[in-house]
Amino acid sequence: MSNELDVIKYYEQAGSRLGYRLFLRGTKHFGYYRHGESAWAWPTALRRMEDKLADALGQPPGARVLDAGCGVGDVAGHLARHFGLRVCGVDVLDRDIAVARRRARRRGLSDLLTFRPGNYTDLPFPAGSFDAVYTMETLVHAAAAETALREFHRVLRPGGRLVMFEYAREPAAHMPPPAAETFRQLNEWAAMPSFQRFDYGTLRRLVADTGFSAVTVDDISHHMWPMLRCFAAIGRVPYAAGRSMGRSARMVNSMAAVEFWRYRAFWRYEIYGAVK
Repeated sequence: MSNELDVIKYYEQAGSRLGYRLFLRGTKHFGYYRHGESAWAWPTALRRMEDKLADALGQPPGARVLDAGCGVGDVAGHLARHFGLRVCGVDVLDRDIAVARRRARRRGLSDLLTFRPGNYTDLPFPAGSFDAVYTMETLVHAAAAETALREFHRVLRPGGRLVMFEYAREPAAHMPPPAAETFRQLNEWAAMPSFQRFDYGTLRRLVADTGFSAVTVDDISHHMWPMLRCFAAIGRVPYAAGRSMGRSARMVNSMAAVEFWRYRAFWRYEIYGAVK
């Protein structure tokens, strides 16, 4: 089975559809918290993370931006409504593209937002089409991150900016064996082969090898941990039930919440920035 089909299967399973819809209204990224803020203030934290993205992109109103793995389009919508960016989103999930288009029409943003189905490892755009490209926790799903990065580089104009909010991890050899095996299982079941590869420093090297310059990496893990802690509390009971029945793979989202919180010392949430 191709990785694209694995990603579709993961996001189309009932646990993913219902979980993201119930808790985050379909949004698929973590929030950014300030010190002392309630961990349950999810909408505020989500929008603040999107503000962090806008700051990292550093684009003026009217700039053309690619959202690689746009989901239901909430991130793109925030960038359009509050920063005037013209965002084109691509995603392998037809269901999410349909939702993104409806939300754009309902919010009166159709003049700034376009969404189309597709795989960002083979983008249907001419070279130099965009002022900026971003991913929001989606490159971890790529079967070949190098191919995606080459496409991002191709469709950016000279001087264009790449921003990626992505995960990185301790090398398996430096983890306790139970932690290493947990990461392996979760990355297989949640269709995240690139996260399995993204040892600390790997993605930075891949970005530079693609031809990008001025590569920066900012670890903001502590600012997203409150949301992860909430997810772990919510997922503890269903995960325990799934384990007792030998069906952990069917409870992958609950498992991820509990185990990524348990082993948070072995992975990071990072912002990558670079210039073509």
